Amino acid sequence: MAQLKLGFWQRVAVMLVLPVMTVLTKKTWLHHERIPATGGVILVPNHVSHFDPLVIAHYIYRSGRWPRFLGKASVWKVPVIGFLLNKTRQIPVERGSVDAVKSLDSLIEALREGGAVVIYPEGTTTKHPDLWPMRGKTGAARLALLTGAPVVPIANWGAQEIFDPRTNRLRLRRTHVTVTAGPPVDLRRWAGVEPTRAVLDEMTEAIMLDVRDLLGEIRDGEAPALYERPVRRASTSEDAS
Repeated sequence: MAQLKLGFWQRVAVMLVLPVMTVLTKKTWLHHERIPATGGVILVPNHVSHFDPLVIAHYIYRSGRWPRFLGKASVWKVPVIGFLLNKTRQIPVERGSVDAVKSLDSLIEALREGGAVVIYPEGTTTKHPDLWPMRGKTGAARLALLTGAPVVPIANWGAQEIFDPRTNRLRLRRTHVTVTAGPPVDLRRWAGVEPTRAVLDEMTEAIMLDVRDLLGEIRDGEAPALYERPVRRASTSEDAS
């Protein structure tokens, strides 16, 4: 593993998180070598639990890279947590506003600085009843087109035993977690093309299929088609009556 050069607050974060992960997880880590040792890279994990960002961060850190996660900007407003996120170089994302452009600029800058940027393509924990991946959003594909950075899929399994998003049940006991990385997603056929919606959708499909198949390997089961997230039905006056 390459020796990371960490700032003060990054070292503080490591001292806070690593003991927790040591107590709560038994680890099977596969294919660290597939995460590039240097240079900008987009890492795209599946999302099975609100706990799995810590699992993914631990795995990436032990590969010799400092993970820079995207997160909802609202989290940065939480006292102490927002401060630590800033100091550890995590990246807030504004949605549905003009500030979303600034978020994209921050991501591009992070990759040009040689950062390891972590994007959950699903945008939220999966809604699949058995926690298989959903169809993704196009942010990672757009970023790959703009920067040429490789997109490396990551699959994780086990974090849902600590916190299950289907039941909101928290169980603080030592749990086996598995994380693996795949080869970079083959996006060569889209190199240099205009980022139309159709192109971004095709690229995102390729990314999510690689993530899904990687998860199938560590779950030792046949992966189903990408899940279509449920559409929220707008309420009507009849519903309220």
